Amino acid sequence: MIPKHILNRKGARSIKDLNPEAITFLNKGLIETKNLMEWLAVDQLALLKLVLNDLWKNEWYIDFEAAVHQQKKPTANSNTKVIGHNFGILTQDEEVYKFLRTHTSDVVRCWSCWAESLHFDDIPDLLNGMKRYAADSHFGVREVVIFATKERMIEDLDIAIPVLSEWTSNEDENVRRFAVESLRPVGVWTKKISVFQENPEKGIQLLDPLKSDESKYVRDAVANWLNDASKSKPEWVISVCKRWEKESKTKETSYIIKRGLRTINKK
Repeated sequence: MIPKHILNRKGARSIKDLNPEAITFLNKGLIETKNLMEWLAVDQLALLKLVLNDLWKNEWYIDFEAAVHQQKKPTANSNTKVIGHNFGILTQDEEVYKFLRTHTSDVVRCWSCWAESLHFDDIPDLLNGMKRYAADSHFGVREVVIFATKERMIEDLDIAIPVLSEWTSNEDENVRRFAVESLRPVGVWTKKISVFQENPEKGIQLLDPLKSDESKYVRDAVANWLNDASKSKPEWVISVCKRWEKESKTKETSYIIKRGLRTINKK
């Protein structure tokens, strides 16, 4: 049983605010991280040992440990990717992935996301396989799936965009959000998409269906996409917002327009 004060805790704002008891539960994979600060504090190798023990794969640990320590500048993000990729290299056993992708720990599910992303040869199959991670209940997994797919989608936008445009009508707000957030022209901590920076109109089919979405999570993604594009093509963003003002009189559309124009309006 996990104590209520641990389950109901608020995420730490700084390292000194981290709850040692919570970190113990996190390193055992018994709870999810509450925020980025906790996520950064997880001892991924300690957690990995326990996961491999549960999988009866203790002999794999030496390969993971070596890969993590071979990095020049290891970070929480890079450790997640390295551990995930090593799972992907070591096995395609569906039972292993079922265990990883349904694990209580969001960090373990992030490993699973990176691992499974290696097993798809084309974009439609990749996105199909990654959809469960785009729909994950945890913010961390939903960000990692963007890291695991974006660069490959950039290489073939003409294939990725039609697939994602179908996701804009998905009933899950997390999936709809991924359809836009994963291909933001600039984004956060991800590769820029020069095609969208120069020709943002190529992404309009991802934006138009969501211009009045009921979910703030989705609306923020659409607004951020427009704001990204406004830094290189402000005229285009202004024209889209003017068209949306005529086509959709909802408060949801007004919200997106205001946030989408925030950089332009600062000038």
